[in-house]
Amino acid sequence: MVPILAQARALAERLDRQDHLVPLFSSQFWVRYVHGEYSIALSLAEQHEIIGRLKSDVKSQLTGHLHRGIIHYVLGEFVAARAFLEQCMDLGNPAYQARPTGPSDPYTVMLNYLGMTLASLGHIDQARSWLHRSASEVRRRKHVYALVYQHFCETWVDWITGSPMVHVDDILARSTEHHFPFFQGWALAFRGSSLTGLGQAEEGLALLMQGQSVLRPTRAVVLTPVLHVWLAQAYALLGQSTEEQKCLAQAADLIRATGERVYEAEVLHRVPGDLLNAAGDWPGAERHYRQAIAVAERQSAKLYQLRAATSLARLWRDQGRRTEARDLLVPIYNWFTEGFDAPVLTEAKALLDELA
Repeated sequence: MVPILAQARALAERLDRQDHLVPLFSSQFWVRYVHGEYSIALSLAEQHEIIGRLKSDVKSQLTGHLHRGIIHYVLGEFVAARAFLEQCMDLGNPAYQARPTGPSDPYTVMLNYLGMTLASLGHIDQARSWLHRSASEVRRRKHVYALVYQHFCETWVDWITGSPMVHVDDILARSTEHHFPFFQGWALAFRGSSLTGLGQAEEGLALLMQGQSVLRPTRAVVLTPVLHVWLAQAYALLGQSTEEQKCLAQAADLIRATGERVYEAEVLHRVPGDLLNAAGDWPGAERHYRQAIAVAERQSAKLYQLRAATSLARLWRDQGRRTEARDLLVPIYNWFTEGFDAPVLTEAKALLDELA
């Protein structure tokens, strides 16, 4: 902390003389974040917070706190992310609603990341509530970039809860019209993943590769392990095992290189387990499912724990191990107190009913 404090003091002195550096400081955070340079982004966030304290600038302190919460989220540290984000509610104060300096105004960014964090922790209805509040604020402002960003965040929650990704067409249309390549690339990838899930692997793969080509010039790294896993799923359906394994390896390499563990349980373990299961490698699939459960437990990520437990229980059911399957799934399902209409929960409940 001492080097960071020294850097922050020096920057605070510069900011006293050059106020235009404040938005530049915030924009640098987002550049590092999108490029997957999370340790640098975290250092910038910490300095931003310290500078705000030294200058008695509440908004800068809150923005630094927000950025720290975002980094903890992408690192898969959901409890810490929630704690930081919940301390930023004052960003909704009209006194701090200046012109946005990041991808959207800090208040709606905070609401979206809090929603995604709560969903990962298993609080699905609470997550929806914060996302709806953010969506209402974005619609009131009528800012096209903020609207696309809003739908982008909502789509990630749709994906992790197994819900239909209802905003993809709107993201694609607006991002294409206004030339937002990051969101355009991801919209294509979302659509490709949906088609793969419906068994249309060739069409899905084509869209995934198109999305990847659109994203590549942006140099975006954040979230791309998920894209590699979606490509692996498409290749697996097409029987191209070499390409499938290459994509899984690329996803794992990115997670190790960047520390991005927000979807570690899914990307490194549960989805590869599903692919092994489909290929008839039941011991390999079970090993991956157990690892997914362990990772999710370590992260307090109840949603991903439920997804992995459902996959393992389904495997055990197919092996005739019905009592073990039910004993595994009952405790994690019973932990949930909300969001029972989400497909991830309805599928688990249907399996439990079958096992009963």
